[in-house]
Amino acid sequence: MGLFDKGIKKTKEGFFQRLSRSIVGKSRVDDEVLDAIEEALVASDMGVDTTLKIVDSLEERVERDKYMSFDELLDMLRDEIGKLLEVDEAEAPEEPFDLGKSPLVIMVVGVNGVGKTTTIGKLAARYKAMGKKVMIGAADTFRAAAVDQLVIWAERAGVEIVKQGMGADPASVAFDTVKSALARQADVVLIDTAGRLHNRIDLMNELTKIRNVMRKVIPDAPHEVLLVLDASTGQNAYQQAKEFSRATDITSLAVTKLDGTAKGGVVIGIVDQLKVPVKFIGIGEGIDDLKVFDKKEFVNSLFSREDIEK
Repeated sequence: MGLFDKGIKKTKEGFFQRLSRSIVGKSRVDDEVLDAIEEALVASDMGVDTTLKIVDSLEERVERDKYMSFDELLDMLRDEIGKLLEVDEAEAPEEPFDLGKSPLVIMVVGVNGVGKTTTIGKLAARYKAMGKKVMIGAADTFRAAAVDQLVIWAERAGVEIVKQGMGADPASVAFDTVKSALARQADVVLIDTAGRLHNRIDLMNELTKIRNVMRKVIPDAPHEVLLVLDASTGQNAYQQAKEFSRATDITSLAVTKLDGTAKGGVVIGIVDQLKVPVKFIGIGEGIDDLKVFDKKEFVNSLFSREDIEK
């Protein structure tokens, strides 16, 4: 079983189970099949707007061609979803971020509980394994547990961490981290931030302050703002993405827990609606279970023929 077969197994099974109930015995696409596709896409948490965009394209093709086999429809569905994921030029880079920066500063955002701390730890381990000098800034100072967990992950990854006491100014921690990173010639800096959405203005002010103080040290920092989302929360993940995109300029996404949910379609919906690329996916609890997202492999796995024929 390939990487993406494992990651979207539950999503794929649910999608084809819904389709199969409507296509048994049919030799051509009709309104019932199109309705079944719409139901399957919505059920995978792709979102209503994205689903309607796909179904409208399919209906135009069916109307134009008059006759279309299920296999032809499936190929078109694959193409339509593939297009929605093409929001950046890179096809399948081994390294999604620009390591030419010295250091590369990544600010990581996301609500509590989505796997943000774990993702930072896994990224740190990934870059350490590549021979890079990595530093972590524990700027989520509102939860003692967040700092404690980050310390454990830093130790597991074998990287340095900059932290202050609980309740300290997050921007101060970020400032100290990037300043230390320059002094110690670090290659990658990962800045954790508080995962609170209770007040958008507070969130915006805090993230803006963190960005501004880092720019006193590194003028173009952060080079990436990585939003971590939990795929298993479905449309809640989309709402979180909208809130964070209003609070700061999100440049990339990491989607966690993709292997444990049938709601993997949320990846497609979020990318389509926000025009922000997915760079990493989490498909397990291990330190190596954060993988570079390959959109072509993702789509091909979702529509692999063996799942139709079973």
